[in-house]
Amino acid sequence: MALKNSAKAKKAKGPVSPNAFAGQTAQPTEKELESVLGASNVLWKKLIAALKTNLNLDGEDWHSSGVKYGWALRLQKKGRNIVYLGPRMGSFMAAFVLGDKAVAAARQSDLPPRILKMIAEARRYAEGTAVRLEVGSADDLAIVSALARIKVEH
Repeated sequence: MALKNSAKAKKAKGPVSPNAFAGQTAQPTEKELESVLGASNVLWKKLIAALKTNLNLDGEDWHSSGVKYGWALRLQKKGRNIVYLGPRMGSFMAAFVLGDKAVAAARQSDLPPRILKMIAEARRYAEGTAVRLEVGSADDLAIVSALARIKVEH
């Protein structure tokens, strides 16, 4: 029994903070989102507006893969998922699934070395390479926008 609890404790202590709406069955309200994001709410709104304008993203909806995983805002272009934004306490996660062409384009881009390393080390699934970036500052917005552009173009 002690080993089982110990393993769970280690698993919970990852570099990724948990979704702020894990355990919630209904999609978050605007007020709940603002409360959870705090100062990052400005970044959230700025990023969404910029992606919609610059990349002509035309769809958004809240999505949950299950109560224990929480909720994410999916931004889409012509029904294609471009980025998932998952609220955290005081920040948010931008998650991408990049196909082979997008990964190759990212490697040729001027993304920061830490992001290229993250992509190189990311887990590969049948759908593509999963890349997640925690957004907590304005500097992160440019990186998320660049990855979104690469995803749209490839």
